[in-house]
Formats: sequence, C-alpha cells, structure tokens
Amino acid sequence: MKVLVATEKPFAKAAVDGIRKIVEDAGFELALCEKYTDVQQFYDAVADADALIVRSDKVTKEVIDHAKNLKIVVRAGAGYDNLDLAACTERGIVAMNTPGQNSNAVAELAIGMAIYMYRNKFTPGTGH
Repeated sequence: MKVLVATEKPFAKAAVDGIRKIVEDAGFELALCEKYTDVQQFYDAVADADALIVRSDKVTKEVIDHAKNLKIVVRAGAGYDNLDLAACTERGIVAMNTPGQNSNAVAELAIGMAIYMYRNKFTPGTGH
C-alpha cells in the first residue's frame, strides 16, 4: 500500500518523520509530493497512491480521476472544504479530517488578540 503526502506547503520535518514512522512500521510505503508548482505533478504523484494525506490542497474530481487506486483521503485540518466529497462518494473513497488539530494555535491567537486589544493595540501611551 502506498501512502502519499501531497502538500504545496510542506509539513514540519518532525510531522513528516512521525507520519513516516507510523506508515513504515505498518509495512506501507510513504511517498512525498511537496512544494509542487503544477497540478500535473500532483496528478502524477497520486496516480498509484492508495491513501492520500493533504493540508489545504484541493482534492478535486480531476485529482480523484487520476488516482486509480485511491481508497482514503485525509485532510490534516478541520473541515472538508478542499475535498470533493461527491467525487469521493462516487468512487467509494473514504474522506476524513483531523478536527481539533489546530485548536492550540487558535487558542493562542485568541489570547494574543485579547492582550493586543487590552493594551490599546500596542499604541504608545498608558496601557492597562
């Protein structure tokens, strides 16, 4: 089984190393298609993949049509807005996401923005 990680904006090395360990420990092959600049590169990479992991990359009907062996697509993030669910359903491909994956970053941003507003948007003068 071939697992493809396809991302225009690559995952951190530690994340790829973690994915690689899990995939290879299970006896599967991991392939990477990172920083691709042309959708044809994505099409070529997914052609023989059984599983696909993406971030915000668009998994369109065209991508799915090029992926003859595809059985599952996992979006690393919340939501399915970048996955063509109708095309996945039509081909019997399981579509999944990872809700909550970015919850720490969202919480950090919310706290940071609250401090920013409380401190008068960091303008000179007296803050609170």
